[in-house]
Amino acid sequence: MSEASVSAIRLPSIRGFWRGEDMARRMVYRLLGGLSGGSLVLHESGSSVRFGAETAAGMPHVEIRVRDPRAFQYVLTGGVVGAGEAYMLGYWTSPDLVAVIRLFSANMAAMDAMDANSSRLRQLLMWGFHKLNGNTRNGSRRNIGAHYDLGNDFFRLFLDEQMMYSAAVYPSPETSLEEASLHKLDLLCQQLELQPEDHLLEIGTGWGGLAIHAARHYGCRVTTTTISREQYNHACERVAQAGLADRVEVLCQDYRELGGQYDKLVSVEMIEAVGHEFYSEYFRRCSALLRPGGKFAIQAITMADQRYVQARDSVDFIKRYIFPGGCLPSLEVIARHVARDTDMQIVNLRDITLDYARTLEHWRERFLAAREQVRGMGFDEVFLRMWEFYLCYCEGGFRERIISTVQLTMAKPGYRFDEPGHRSK
Repeated sequence: MSEASVSAIRLPSIRGFWRGEDMARRMVYRLLGGLSGGSLVLHESGSSVRFGAETAAGMPHVEIRVRDPRAFQYVLTGGVVGAGEAYMLGYWTSPDLVAVIRLFSANMAAMDAMDANSSRLRQLLMWGFHKLNGNTRNGSRRNIGAHYDLGNDFFRLFLDEQMMYSAAVYPSPETSLEEASLHKLDLLCQQLELQPEDHLLEIGTGWGGLAIHAARHYGCRVTTTTISREQYNHACERVAQAGLADRVEVLCQDYRELGGQYDKLVSVEMIEAVGHEFYSEYFRRCSALLRPGGKFAIQAITMADQRYVQARDSVDFIKRYIFPGGCLPSLEVIARHVARDTDMQIVNLRDITLDYARTLEHWRERFLAAREQVRGMGFDEVFLRMWEFYLCYCEGGFRERIISTVQLTMAKPGYRFDEPGHRSK
């Protein structure tokens, strides 16, 4: 990544908001007084203050060290996003950042209060920037490039050997990240009941891991598409190296540009980049691409049904700094669009939420162990702390089930069921 790209991370100046460190501290203390599940000890300048219930069994008990009092102003004016920005700047730290995220995830009322008390002007500005990242055809390419075009060498530092940037599935506590990633691929292929005569379409290639796995181990033909140029180039190279160019075709096309019909369809953690305005178009297109009797499997990060509208209409740390244009669906939203916009029916659902928490734990450990290599690529300390916060933010959310992950399978009319695991031909 170039120096120009690194410097593109622009954090807001607190001067543009509201001054008064002592007043900000008192108001943040008042918000923290609402903690009930778990406890927080806040250290600053040799003194310590405790918030929450120290004796709450099974709940997170965490420590935060404030290194710069401007942290309070960032939290007060920016809510949870402001807290993340203050962490990026090194204004506060913690020996267990995941536990901090878990604590506030278990105290959603306190998190909501922080956001509600943040600057209205700042909220409007963030929402305005987010709206500019709409997932039109051009916007989607721009948004995907902003994250995935950080470089294949960067992602290779912490992903598994298949470079799967999605939840692995762990069949046992002893399973490694590499084994769990392969197990996830097998579960998806088995849900699709892939056969050598099938032509599988994958929407969202990643770095080619699923397409190669399906062709190599299930013998099917695969057409896979991505709109990330970095991922496209890498996937093409991997397919050629694997000797599967006659079985796997890699495209660099938006899902809205695809035509033809396929026996099976798979999409792994791509729906989060679709955008709520385009869910109907996405599901209609997927249904149209499937032949009668076909199956469609997706792996999706989901928001709780009860919080979907609030999350959809707000800008969190992930939307602001990691995935521009992102939006998590809920299970109710997915089911509604399947019923309204397709002729498919949902036939299987597997919850893998805690598997994603463990996946993120492995990614975080590898990322932090590779700090020097990341620096060597031209990334600065703000970027490093931003990614650390991002990985911890997601892991803590999954561990407290504020967000979830599912593998969900749908079938077109004409699909026939016999005994479990067996399909009529």
